[in-house]
Formats: sequence, C-alpha cells, structure tokens
Amino acid sequence: MTLKKRLIPCLDVTGGRVVKGTNFIGLRDAGDPVELAKFYDREGADELVFLDITASSDAREILLHIVERTAEQVFIPFTVGGGIRDTDTMRALLKAGADKISLNTAAVSNPDLIRQGAEMFGAQCIVLAVDARQTAPGKWEVYTHGGRTPTGLDAVDWIKRGRSLGAGEILLTSMDRDGTKKGYDCALLQAAAAAVDLPIIASGGAGNMEHIGEALRHCSAALLASLLHYKELSIVQIKHYLQAQNIPVR
Repeated sequence: MTLKKRLIPCLDVTGGRVVKGTNFIGLRDAGDPVELAKFYDREGADELVFLDITASSDAREILLHIVERTAEQVFIPFTVGGGIRDTDTMRALLKAGADKISLNTAAVSNPDLIRQGAEMFGAQCIVLAVDARQTAPGKWEVYTHGGRTPTGLDAVDWIKRGRSLGAGEILLTSMDRDGTKKGYDCALLQAAAAAVDLPIIASGGAGNMEHIGEALRHCSAALLASLLHYKELSIVQIKHYLQAQNIPVR
C-alpha cells in the first residue's frame, strides 16, 4: 500500500501572531493563529504545525493558552514546538490538545530528551525538527534558537542520532531556502531519506506547485507557510495538481 503524502500548513508564532520571513529573518505578520488553524482545517489540510519560534531564543515557556485555543478549532493531527525543555511541558501540551511534540533546540542541548519523550508518550509523538544550513556540497550544519546559533553538528548525522534515540518523524528545514520560493532543497531531503527510515517533512522554499510535487517524490509531507498564508495557492489547488501528477494525496 502506498502511503499518501501530506500537506501541512505551518504556523510560525511570535507574540501571539503568525509571522513569515525569508532565511529566518525579516518577519511580517500573517494573521491570527487560531483563525488560520480553523481555516486550514476546513480547507482540507492533513495536519497542522504550530511553532513558537521565539520561545527558545527568549528563554521562555511556550504559549500554552494559544495552543489550547488552536486545538479547540482543529480536528486534524496538530504538532506543537518551541521552547519545550522537559517532559512535563510535553505532557501539558498533549493535555492541551497537541498530538505531537516538535523538539529542536532542547534536543540538541539534551539529546536524551528525545528518548525520554519517546518512552513516555510513544515515538509517534516525537518530531525531531532540524534547521540546516549548507556548508559545502552535500554537507549541512544544524542551527538552533530559531536559526540563530550554529552547532557544528552535521545535519544528516544528527538525524540518524535522533532516529536511534526514538524520534518518530523528522521536520527538516532548509535555512537557505526558507521563504525564498526557489524550491525545497531536494539534495538535503534525499540525503536525509537515504539515512533514516522515518517520515520526513520537507520545509523551506516552496514557491509553486511543481516545487511541492518535486519534494514529495523524496519525502512524506510538505510544510507550507507563506504560499498559503498570503493566499497565493490553496490546499485544494495543490491536491488537484498532485493527483494529476500521480502523487497520492489524502
């Protein structure tokens, strides 16, 4: 049986608003997270990702009340990330309505957090988010704190380690492509897909439907932000295009 590909709107939230930038800077407002979540649920999104993108860099807790309000409006799987440093916070977010937890900065600081989360809540709940910047042909470095801090970690090696610690899914963002609309970094996606037998969500760079189709030949799901937030494309349009390309969608 062929697994169907997923389209996942991403809500990057700071100060209670959804924002979108280019290469992780130059953020502009894209709306209210609760209203956007409700809209995408109605539109036929397969899942939703909510990332509090300044929680780690501001060293504060995630915005639990916004997570609760968003979860009330959506009936599709809902992943939450940003500033999650312990299993107590994971539990609180799952109780607030999240289905999966995305770990990035805290997992790099404390890799054992991946194992703890997977053991407590199941690997299917733990998404390892990796923000990667290219350093040489076929090489990418992991960044943390919303793309502010280089770690020296090789992205593909880190993805393999995350898999061995119990992560059930990889959310892989190309910092070089983020917000550029030049297409996903398919070399990065292929390298990750060859390294681990996990679902990989492509993130960073979608500019048109062809880009989405190309990425989905290498991975399980495509994360989408500005294309949807600013109404350049709709989920229905994208799904029709993918079906015409014989790419199985839900």
